[in-house]
Amino acid sequence: MAAIPHPEPSALAAARGLPDLAEVRRIAGAVCDPEIPVLSIEDLGVLRDVRYSDGHIEIVITPTYSGCPAMNMIALEIELALAKAGFDHVKVVTVLSPAWTTDWMSEEGRAKLRDYGIAPPSRAAGRRALFGRDEVACPRCGSTSTSLLAEFGSTSCKALWRCEACREPFDYFKCH
Repeated sequence: MAAIPHPEPSALAAARGLPDLAEVRRIAGAVCDPEIPVLSIEDLGVLRDVRYSDGHIEIVITPTYSGCPAMNMIALEIELALAKAGFDHVKVVTVLSPAWTTDWMSEEGRAKLRDYGIAPPSRAAGRRALFGRDEVACPRCGSTSTSLLAEFGSTSCKALWRCEACREPFDYFKCH
């Protein structure tokens, strides 16, 4: 007996008059962070969920910091991107728990940060415990001979560091 082909989830959603949530996620996820425009909210791990509930498309986002000033702009940009793509009845929901962590950042996002001149957050939690701070590599020359200049950089999620090898200052996206 031949297997009966099953329609793709997007085809089922369309047949039921529901939005294609994979497409919604692709569009919403492509929205850029206004403070670091080389990163999308998908790269950052800020986009947590996309669902259909009570006649609305709900986009769930979590800020990198609970007081992040970029969240209102991100929500607006999500609504605009989805409206432009023809999706109506969009609701952006901000959730604070669980708190965002740099572990949610994609590897592609970390590489984009480095290429942009911002040191990505360290994944070496053991090194942090050993040395009492993150081991931060310079995004320009790769040296780990670096020093902290200020706990806060151009935004509250970054710290200002200097490379002792090439002497260049740079932002470091803080771990949390």
